[in-house]
Amino acid sequence: MSILVLNAGSTSLKFGLFELEAQQSLLSGSLDWADGNRAQATFLLTAPGGTETRRAVSVPDHPAAARYAIAAAQEAGPISVVGHRVVHGGARFSGSARVDAVVKAIIQQLAVVAPLHNPPALEAIRAVETLLPGVPQVAVFDTAFFSGLPPRAQLYPLPYEWYERWGVRRIGFHGISNQYCAGRAAEMLPAAPEPLRLITCHLGGGCSATAVRGGQPIATTMGFSPLEGLMMGSRCGSMDPGLLLHLQRDRGLSLQELDHALNHQSGLLGVSGLSTDLAQIEVAARQGHARAQLAFDLFADKVRAAIGSLAVTLGGVDALIFTDRIGEGSPGLRAAVCQGLECLGIRCDAGKNEACHPDADIAARDSSARILVIHTREELMIARETARVAKEHAFQGDFGVTQH
Repeated sequence: MSILVLNAGSTSLKFGLFELEAQQSLLSGSLDWADGNRAQATFLLTAPGGTETRRAVSVPDHPAAARYAIAAAQEAGPISVVGHRVVHGGARFSGSARVDAVVKAIIQQLAVVAPLHNPPALEAIRAVETLLPGVPQVAVFDTAFFSGLPPRAQLYPLPYEWYERWGVRRIGFHGISNQYCAGRAAEMLPAAPEPLRLITCHLGGGCSATAVRGGQPIATTMGFSPLEGLMMGSRCGSMDPGLLLHLQRDRGLSLQELDHALNHQSGLLGVSGLSTDLAQIEVAARQGHARAQLAFDLFADKVRAAIGSLAVTLGGVDALIFTDRIGEGSPGLRAAVCQGLECLGIRCDAGKNEACHPDADIAARDSSARILVIHTREELMIARETARVAKEHAFQGDFGVTQH
C-alpha cells in the first residue's frame, strides 16, 4: 500500500510517494515556479537512492502540476490513498479528515481568506478524483497544529462578540512544518533542557515565525488568514489597517483591488518590482539594484523583529530554526536576520552558515541558543497523518486496509 502526498503551495507543488507506515519514501519531487514563469517551471524528481532528474516543464495551472505529480508517482507503483496539505481548515478541524463533499465545501468557503492556497489544494483534490477515480483522499490541515493556542494568543483586541458570533481569531498556519521541525530539533538537541523553547522561521513563498514550547505552539505571526505577519513573496504581511481604510475610502480602491494587491502585488515583489523569488532579488541587489536591496533589507528586518518578539514571549530561546526554501537556501538572509540578535545572546558562525547543508547547527560556539537549519519534511508528516486516518477508517473496510 502506498500513499501519494500532494502539497500544493502558492508557487510550487511538492509531492512524495510513501509506503503505508510512512517510514520509507518511494520517490519525491516538486514543480516550482517561484520566479512566476509557469511556462518554464522546474520539475525535480528524486529517486530513493538520491538520483535526481530535473527538467523545465509548462504548468499553466495547478491541475497541470497535479497531473505531472500523479503520472510520476504511478510509474513507481499503484497509489492506494492520497493525502493533501490544506492550508486553511478554520476552526472546524482540529485534526485531519477524509475528503468528502462537506470537507471540499469548507475548503472552498475558506478560499476567500486563503486565496493562494486553498484553491490549489481543491484543484489537486479534483485532479485526483479525475485521474484516480475511487482512490480515497485525506485532507491534512496546516491550521490543526494551532488549534490549541492559548486564548490570549488567539484573540484580537476587537469587539469580543465578533469572536463569539463569527469566530474572528488568530488561526495560525505552517503547522505541519512547525510540527516536523519541533520534533527534528528535539532529535538534534538531545541534551537541551525541557521544555524546549523554539522559534521556527518558515520562510518560503509564504513566511511565518512561531514560538513553540515543549512541542506546543504558544504564539505565531500568521493570523485569521495567511496574509498577516511577516513580509512574504507577494503578500504584504502585517500593516496598519487604517491605511487600508484610507485606500478604500479616500483613494477609491475597491475591495477586489485591495485583495489582489495585498495577496499578489505586495511583499518582495511589490517592493523590489522584480520578483517574488528572494534568490533573484539577492542577485539583483549584488548588481546594485536599489529596490532589490531595499526589499531584502526590509524582509530581514521583519523576520528579526518577529524573532525578538517571540523570544520575549517564550522567556528565552533554546534554538532558532530556519526552514523552507528561503530559510534553508539563503545564507545571506540568515546572516542578515542574525545581525542584531547578539543582544539576545544569539550568534551565528559565518563559516558554518555559508557552508551549511541541512540539517545543521550554524550557531557560534558562544551563542546562547543553537541556530538550526532544518529541511522541512511536510510531505512525510502528511503521509503519517494520512496513514493514521486510513487505519481509523479500516474498521469500516475503507482504503482496502486490513485491520489486525
